Amino acid sequence: MAFDYRQLQELHDALTRHGVAYLVIGKSGALLHGFPDTTQNTNIFVHKAAANGRALVNALRELRFPLDDRQAQEIERGKDFIQLRSGPFDMDIVFAPDGIETFDDAWSRGVEIDGIPVCSLDDIIESKRAANRPRDRESLPRLEGFRQYQRERTVRHKVLQAPSEGESATPAQNAALPADTSADAQRQVRHPPAVARAVP
Repeated sequence: MAFDYRQLQELHDALTRHGVAYLVIGKSGALLHGFPDTTQNTNIFVHKAAANGRALVNALRELRFPLDDRQAQEIERGKDFIQLRSGPFDMDIVFAPDGIETFDDAWSRGVEIDGIPVCSLDDIIESKRAANRPRDRESLPRLEGFRQYQRERTVRHKVLQAPSEGESATPAQNAALPADTSADAQRQVRHPPAVARAVP
């Protein structure tokens, strides 16, 4: 099943209710950054701690993922990589992604996009480079090109000045602005607050 933003929002809401410390990673994380592509899975990088794993199990069961005892135990102990293919959508759970030393390091560089914690684009790219799978090698040049585009685009953005009293922005002024400025203004991208830990 293809990546679905509504399902990701449902996942985020459940993880938040249960206090799970996580970041969206992989291509699903890149999509949240605006990368123009598709993916079949939702990928999350989860803080490795027994309490956080138990909270994740509870959240997934609330979402009707039919976890058996073995899967629940693997999640609780933080197995490096777990694939779920029998739930409402396909998910990869990663506790030790390639190219990223610790969850706290990734969190300190992460961003919050529309309320959802996401790995930085740099970390997503470095993780794919370190994994070095054929599909990662295929997507890396496009991801790096997208990152460069984002950096150049950020430099081109200007802060709008409030018009003087009795004046308004003219059509000519508006036409000089980047076409997606209004969309960027509505899309909330900020660094996440201090990571919340699931209590034992």
